[in-house]
Amino acid sequence: MENNQKIILEAINISKYFHDPLTIKVLNEVSFCMSKGDFVSIIGKSGCGKSTLLYILSTMDTDFEGDLKIDGISMKNKKGNYLAHIRNEKIGFVFQFHYLLNEFNVLKNVMLPGLKLNKKSYKEVEHDAYEKLKILGIEKEAFKMPNQLSGGQKQRVAIARSMINNPLIIMGDEPTGNLDKKNSEIVFNIFQELAHVYHQSLLIVTHDNEFASKTHRIIEMQDGKIIKSS
Repeated sequence: MENNQKIILEAINISKYFHDPLTIKVLNEVSFCMSKGDFVSIIGKSGCGKSTLLYILSTMDTDFEGDLKIDGISMKNKKGNYLAHIRNEKIGFVFQFHYLLNEFNVLKNVMLPGLKLNKKSYKEVEHDAYEKLKILGIEKEAFKMPNQLSGGQKQRVAIARSMINNPLIIMGDEPTGNLDKKNSEIVFNIFQELAHVYHQSLLIVTHDNEFASKTHRIIEMQDGKIIKSS
């Protein structure tokens, strides 16, 4: 990470407890930061806390100790509507499952977060959505319904949707977990292009060590702690 690059995400001594029924510490003083354009993967065995950490970093889970800064602003003690706005404007999500809405075509699915943000006109959001589909090589599918797409195409639409508001950071929770090797490689190559060509910051939780090995930096977790960051 270059020192002259702007830090866009900072986790500071983040700890998390589950209370069901016994109190268990699932994250133990996790600290790291990311700069603009970083492509970072988080790896570790199931149950090590990586998805729990991602949900805190994405502001969806606010019950933690420590601090989280996004774009230099602390997310602690912020109200729900403020965090919802931060999620929509500054964070793009790609999950293991695509979560496309079957009642809308591909283009409209990509547009939805942009329409919700309400910073641009419908036509501008529509144009942006089509441009994102072009970057991902699936603009020809723009007017198809999700059920007419393959699994790999659906995940590319989900990535386009995550990009629509030009987020500060795209976060992924096992985004290749449901894909075969060929489609996993396509998704990785898309992420790599976003990082290198568009300087998009990416934070990806993955079980796929081959995927992780090709990212800029690997954060390895075990028992709720970072044991290695390279």
